[in-house]
Amino acid sequence: MTSVEELALRCLFPGFEGSEAPDWVRRRVASGLGGVVLFARNVDAPEQLTALSDALHGERPQLVIAIDEEGGDVTRLEARSGSSYPGNLALGVADDVGLTRDVAAAIGAELARRGIDLDLAPVADVNSNPLNPVIGVRSFGSDASPVARHTAAWIEGLQSTGVAACAKHFPGHGDTSIDSHLALPVVDEDPHLRALQPFRSAISSGVKAIMSAHIVATAIDRAPATISRRIMTALLRDELGFKGIAITDGLEMRGLSDGVGMTEGAVLSLIAGCDALCIGGGLAGEDAVEDIVRAVAAAIRQGRLAEERLNEAASRVDALAAWCSHRGESGRESRDIGLVAARRAVVAEGPIRIGGEAVVARFTTPTSMVAGGVPWGMAAALSTQGVRVSAFDVDAEGGAHSLEAPLRVAAGKSLVAVVRDLHRRLAQREAIDSLLGSRPDAVVVEMGLPLCRPGGAMAYIATNGSARVCAEAAAEVMTGMTAP
Repeated sequence: MTSVEELALRCLFPGFEGSEAPDWVRRRVASGLGGVVLFARNVDAPEQLTALSDALHGERPQLVIAIDEEGGDVTRLEARSGSSYPGNLALGVADDVGLTRDVAAAIGAELARRGIDLDLAPVADVNSNPLNPVIGVRSFGSDASPVARHTAAWIEGLQSTGVAACAKHFPGHGDTSIDSHLALPVVDEDPHLRALQPFRSAISSGVKAIMSAHIVATAIDRAPATISRRIMTALLRDELGFKGIAITDGLEMRGLSDGVGMTEGAVLSLIAGCDALCIGGGLAGEDAVEDIVRAVAAAIRQGRLAEERLNEAASRVDALAAWCSHRGESGRESRDIGLVAARRAVVAEGPIRIGGEAVVARFTTPTSMVAGGVPWGMAAALSTQGVRVSAFDVDAEGGAHSLEAPLRVAAGKSLVAVVRDLHRRLAQREAIDSLLGSRPDAVVVEMGLPLCRPGGAMAYIATNGSARVCAEAAAEVMTGMTAP
């Protein structure tokens, strides 16, 4: 392998399949791979994750092991059960920066114990568009100032444990109505007006990494931010003064790859000023690594990419690894703070108490590409509180027919209707109105953005996120275990 190929390899952060590192990953790590990104598919149990991290670091101690552990709706450590920590919106609603700092420190302590070096969190986006399909409850809110405060607190809490934080998605993915996993969103508002404030706060707090967004910010450039030198160098480095590592969002995401392709996107990202190249959410084989290394080496030969720029990028990866290697004691690992925070975020209105028997009708929603198939809803949490639950999944597209079974079984029992982002789903709003017409005493529980309180709902609860711990906090309120 040439020196240029070695530098290119150091800038790569691929993903892989399985709970053990494949031979190709171990071989590449030993050859100088900069990092890896772990997903839920790589995590079976806490002890297994520790063993995986130990094995990878055993090949090369300087390897940066990264994971997306936001808490709330996006969790890799607890993808099978739901998170023990509420997400950003719940923390924003509680609006206690000390609490936010403590939650992030608890997450960091757990990650540090499992050998994780870099958490690809927090989301620093201002959720200024209520129809945003990919940010939503992952944001601390829709007002830039509190988002900035909580972004800083989250970073401080996490990094106090020796795990590096990554503010995302620069220069702001909040004012979009398209998921960049699927297409290229365009933002017309100048990021300076709102979106940059949390990133300024993150930089002031010493955040070690910032992740690019596959969006077009037309006020600055017509190129996607990830491959825009005006954004990733002139704005991020020169104007905002960021000195840490700039990481791309997944290069195979269609917001970027549909336009320029994955390998060309990797080259253009480096030219623009990105340092670490993330792949592996959708592509998880060695071929992607080989293709990018070859493309970067060719770009150097052709004079499109300066070797000095590539060396700078690799040096920033090395600097992050060096910071992580000095991690000391990470503090006491405890998930108790998660339930404390979730309780603070529950908002309840009306007669929300239920009896010992209840029908729970969960209105189904599409699986988010970023969150995956993490379980959500109220049935399990209410059962844990001793309620005898009959659970139904309702497809609102089925119209009134889909409500027949839960309404029939609910005769003489409490009825709980569980929704997520009701404001975005016309068919569900119509179905909820129909259900409330028959059962005006039903408790409506919104586990997404609480922007659409049904007019006929006498009892309404907003959990401000669908994490398991948010459901547990709501179940306590509904069964009288805690005061609303």
